[in-house]
Amino acid sequence: QVQLVESGGGLVQAGGSLRLSCAASGRTFSTYHMGWFRQAPGQEREFVAAITWTGRSTYYADSVEGRFTISRDNAKNTVNLQMNSLKPEDTAVYYCAADFYGTSWSDGDKYRYWGQGTQVTVSS
Repeated sequence: QVQLVESGGGLVQAGGSLRLSCAASGRTFSTYHMGWFRQAPGQEREFVAAITWTGRSTYYADSVEGRFTISRDNAKNTVNLQMNSLKPEDTAVYYCAADFYGTSWSDGDKYRYWGQGTQVTVSS
């Protein structure tokens, strides 16, 4: 079992930055592909970014490409999401997901473990 705890959310003005972190328990974290998703009120969950277990490959939704950066530190069992140039439409609850086993990184049903989420609010 893996437990995921997100942190770093908050209120920021448009154009600002936030850095989300996801701390994972368990000794097998370094073998998991990881992802970030988000869900805005009244909308479906949306893929944001993913990173392979080695950290060598990353994947992004078109909506965040060039603004967000996913990274990981396997020694610290953490995965991070650096969010720059934030827009009001980035407002959502952001979730960390672990242990991807599918073929499409954006398929949330193919991640075995999920955190509780952290709220990000971007004001205009």
